[in-house]
Amino acid sequence: MASSKEAKKLLKNLHQGVPCFQIALTFITVLTTFFFIFPIPHPFTNFSSSSCTTDNLMIPSTSPANTSLFYDKLRFTTLKNKGMRRSRSSHDSNDCDFFDGRWVEGGGEMRALYEAGSCPFVEEAFNCFNNGRPDLNYTRLRWQPKACSLPRLEGRSLLEILRGKRLAFVGDSLNRNMWESLLCILRNSLNNKNGVHDITGKNGFRNENFYAYRNTEYNCTIEFFRAPFLVQEWETRSSNGSRKETLRLDMMDNTSSLYKTADVIIFNTAHWWTHEKTSKGVDFYQEGDHVHKKLSADEAYHKALITWARWVDEHIDAKRTIVFFRGYSWSHFRGGQWNSGGSCDGETSPILEDRHLAKYPNLLKIVELVIREMKTPVLYLNITRMTDYRKEAHPSKYRFKEEKRRLGASQDCSHWCLPGVPDAWNELMYAMLLKRLGR
Repeated sequence: MASSKEAKKLLKNLHQGVPCFQIALTFITVLTTFFFIFPIPHPFTNFSSSSCTTDNLMIPSTSPANTSLFYDKLRFTTLKNKGMRRSRSSHDSNDCDFFDGRWVEGGGEMRALYEAGSCPFVEEAFNCFNNGRPDLNYTRLRWQPKACSLPRLEGRSLLEILRGKRLAFVGDSLNRNMWESLLCILRNSLNNKNGVHDITGKNGFRNENFYAYRNTEYNCTIEFFRAPFLVQEWETRSSNGSRKETLRLDMMDNTSSLYKTADVIIFNTAHWWTHEKTSKGVDFYQEGDHVHKKLSADEAYHKALITWARWVDEHIDAKRTIVFFRGYSWSHFRGGQWNSGGSCDGETSPILEDRHLAKYPNLLKIVELVIREMKTPVLYLNITRMTDYRKEAHPSKYRFKEEKRRLGASQDCSHWCLPGVPDAWNELMYAMLLKRLGR
């Protein structure tokens, strides 16, 4: 154990001209011992509900000068990291990159996290098996990192971690896809399948902003908050007095006060930023009373994420709450988009060669830069590349039962069949949670 003698020795060496590397070695020994004696606490060791405020935030402002500096930094990062990068979670020192891997056959020894058609929490649009999809190939693959093996998601183990706590998904319908997956995984681990109850009384998953299920045995809730942009959808009046929709880049979504005291929060936003109105950016983005005549989706996304990051740093108690951000999930439309005849039915196998994968999206480079500037540790679920392989795993025309399908109806090549790809996202979340908690 280091003592005051080592500290005195360090000072003496400084005066006697001892070589720098010896001084550095002694200094590192002192620091290492200090952090051994005074360890930094993990979340879940302090259950105080008070929020953590910061007076000296590190998030850059969105003034023109800082925005220009941000994009210079973004261009530099892009040049430095050409191609698909091995992105790791923020504040994660483990050498294994969970997101650099391949999809492999599950094998006979790998029992299903839950069986196709068995879970009542899967909405019709994601229930490809019940809607008549004839193959089950999309349920039989698991994600295998190159440098390590993922721990199997044991539902009861995760429920024990969440005992008496709240886990909240916040974002768009792709996060709802992941939320339903986790509900099914946890339910399947229970002996009493009736011990999970809807505490919001909602009849459908499409248009409501909040859903929650409580597990009575473990007294925990698994919640979903609809906030597709994370910032606030808004209305303002145009010059002729009519109302028009805008997006307030400087204001968090109005559900934020409901989930800020959750113990685990999984955020996402990306999918809606690729839609026509957001990508064109004409008279849509608003800050204060000012509506931008024209603003690129990249710049608007950056401003929105700065708003989110500031809110997290000001309102989330990092000693209590673990924060995740889930990356972009690829769509696989052929011959058009969701509203212009795009399709993906008939696919039965994933992409096998990396040369057929898409270019890494700019939006995700912005996410990574913003997260790195935050004071709150954020675990980054970089699922973008792993989803790009899975062109065969979308609902496609099996978003409906056969009797509801009609010729020319739009296909779903954005969301995922359940069981399916979002189950792997939850396995990655579980592995990162275990690592964060030191288990």
